[in-house]
Amino acid sequence: MYTGTAVFDMLLPGDSRSLKAKRAYVRPLVAYLRKFEVSVAEVGALDLHGRAQVGVAVVASEAAHVREVLDTIERAVAGRPEIELLSVRRRLHGDDDE
Repeated sequence: MYTGTAVFDMLLPGDSRSLKAKRAYVRPLVAYLRKFEVSVAEVGALDLHGRAQVGVAVVASEAAHVREVLDTIERAVAGRPEIELLSVRRRLHGDDDE
């Protein structure tokens, strides 16, 4: 069994100057990513206006499948015109990890 995680650090448009406006960008993104059958949540920069960190987790029997899913999700996030993807931190954990 393999698990993969990714944390996407994003810059939101200038009009997201309130938490309500920020949610208007983050909620649709989270809902969209859930269609890939992964776990998704806003995990950081919760009180910062204009920034968001969204975490994704996936579990599969093969490491290659985990990488493929995370690659697809990264392309999907990077392709969103309303946000600027600043960085991505990815980790892969397997049965051999302690």
